[in-house]
Amino acid sequence: MSQIPLVPESEIPLPRLRDDNGLLSWVASIDHKQIGIMYLLATLFFFALGGIEALLLRTQLARPESQFLSPDAYNELFTMHGTTMIFLVVMPMLIGFATYFVPLMIGARDMLFPRVNALSFWLLLFGGLLLYFSFFAGGAPTAGWFSYVPLSQRAYSTSPGLDYWSLALFGTGIGTILAGVNFIGTVLVLRAPGMKLTRLPLFVWMNSVNSVLILGALSLLNASLIMLFVERQFDMRFFDEASGGDPLLW
Repeated sequence: MSQIPLVPESEIPLPRLRDDNGLLSWVASIDHKQIGIMYLLATLFFFALGGIEALLLRTQLARPESQFLSPDAYNELFTMHGTTMIFLVVMPMLIGFATYFVPLMIGARDMLFPRVNALSFWLLLFGGLLLYFSFFAGGAPTAGWFSYVPLSQRAYSTSPGLDYWSLALFGTGIGTILAGVNFIGTVLVLRAPGMKLTRLPLFVWMNSVNSVLILGALSLLNASLIMLFVERQFDMRFFDEASGGDPLLW
């Protein structure tokens, strides 16, 4: 019988990032502690940006008839501040703490899907950077962090900023949904022997309930974001009442 291996081993090992590669090793990390720390560092970065935006907004409102910001600049900062604080600070901060502590609290070695865990973080970071790239690509969104239609339609928001807003939130939404699925699976499958659901710490229960809410809420939001982006790019008119659409669908 032939002794030739089906997959021959290379004499020279393939290059890979190791623990001794310093900060570069964090780029390829799938360790839940490192990913949790990266989540928190990213939220601190976006929190600083959102704080600067809030400071600029309050400076404009400090005096009557102030000309510190133009109307368009004020709308841009108002939209970016709200979006940043909700989608890039509050939600990811909870996910960061949960990514770090939930496996430790239930006696698991890591998350159920470590690579999905890493993907969730990088989607968040990519979405945040894409959102702020809109400042350099024709102007940030100006329709508010809620972007209600028809205000967010092409007729009223002509700058490409809202398109970047839609794509950025869609990317972060996918990452957050993946994180929610990962948390639920981790708690259900990787609990320590003898740890029943009734013995879970309150923080784990809170995060599990939040993960279920994420799956319900962000799935619908992502569908709405796709519809808004397609309407603006291809004139599909999902929300145009005159063409048979419904603004309340948003």
